[in-house]
Amino acid sequence: MAEIISVRFRSEGKQYYFDPQGMVCRPGDGLIVETASGLEYAQCVRGNFTLAEAELAAPLRPVVRAATEEDLAVVEKNREKEVYAFRVCQEKILEHKLDMKLVSVECSFEGTKILFFFTSDGRVDFRGLVKSLAAVFHTRIELRQIGIRDEAKMLGGLGICGRPFCCNSFLREFQPVSIKMAKTQNLSLNPTKISGTCGRLMCCLKYEQEAYEDLMKDAPRMDSFVETPDGAGTIISVNTLREKVRVRLDDAPDTLKTYHNSEIRVVRSGKGKRPEGYVQPPKEELAKLRKVTESPEDQYRREQAALAAALDEFLAEHGTPTQAQPDHAPNRRRRGDRGRNAERAERALEAEVEREKEKARHRPRHHRSGKSQQPLPLETELQGLAAEAEEALYQEEAVRRRHRNSRSRNRSNPHPHPEKPNRTKPGEERKGRSHWHKKGHRKSGGGTPPAEG
Repeated sequence: MAEIISVRFRSEGKQYYFDPQGMVCRPGDGLIVETASGLEYAQCVRGNFTLAEAELAAPLRPVVRAATEEDLAVVEKNREKEVYAFRVCQEKILEHKLDMKLVSVECSFEGTKILFFFTSDGRVDFRGLVKSLAAVFHTRIELRQIGIRDEAKMLGGLGICGRPFCCNSFLREFQPVSIKMAKTQNLSLNPTKISGTCGRLMCCLKYEQEAYEDLMKDAPRMDSFVETPDGAGTIISVNTLREKVRVRLDDAPDTLKTYHNSEIRVVRSGKGKRPEGYVQPPKEELAKLRKVTESPEDQYRREQAALAAALDEFLAEHGTPTQAQPDHAPNRRRRGDRGRNAERAERALEAEVEREKEKARHRPRHHRSGKSQQPLPLETELQGLAAEAEEALYQEEAVRRRHRNSRSRNRSNPHPHPEKPNRTKPGEERKGRSHWHKKGHRKSGGGTPPAEG
């Protein structure tokens, strides 16, 4: 096992492994590493981790040191130089009348080389352009032709899905994509709908290809002659993801029915002639192909048992509300106590659940008419009980709030009802807001009301 780190030279570039030489590197740290072309500035993507030596292609190059303030200043200066070089190169391309499009410029950390990336439909003779650029920058000039997908990866942008390009955000290597993948996924073969901004087929067609291939192994083919629970017919459409097919029955050509893949039996796969001497099996035998579904009563019992088991497990783990926090706990505020109300509602809900479980045990399975009973699911009943309990608590809190408001108004009213005596002692100033208090007038201690009129 070897201790390594993962670094990246550009935000859209690949990740490379380097030997940290005993340094502890964290994601986001700037590092100076040794490459084949000299020292370069890189950013750590993944800190120290171990990897089997058999998975490493070649001996790793070392990390020289952590980037300093001077190194960061050099990097910033190189970025400014790249912008200037890009503008100069475009002018030189127009002077030499070359059929090429400049994409990006990279300047080495030590400033010994400037690399120009461009795209073109064919081969370009840029020997004169290299001489002109070398006379301006007095350093080594290198021009590299790239593809249109590499251009989209460098420049970035938004795809037709509204998200940033996969190649510019997380996709580090291009995977081969073919038109066969679009056919397998039943996509429109319109080039404008299955092509990316770069003009090539979208890379995301590769993501779901394996899932579609796995589902296609058990899915019937189009135009297959099959037997269904309602009779024999021909498949006219296949839904691969939902594993369903649409069949046109021979007995009712104008009616299209949908079946699951497990409900059909293939007699002839794909197009072709119908088997000679084929006789449709009787309806009783075809009815056995229908997928058996769970009855409502069985589903209700299963949901009841699952909810009861979950409730018992919760009570066994956390205990009953009375054991966890009694009603008459000390140092609890009496006014506005919502915790006690919540406990009472929870106990009432648990009691209601127990009553429903007891009713379900003695509930008859069939009506007198012979039809099966379809009770409401237990979840729906519990939701209704919870809503009623919450409404009762809300009404109780509203009554308390109105009572408190009325009491506060009686205490702050400076002019009591004529029938009630004034409880203010002589010489004592009444606290609270006076009857003349209005917007813009605040009473300060001992003040007099403003004159009217």
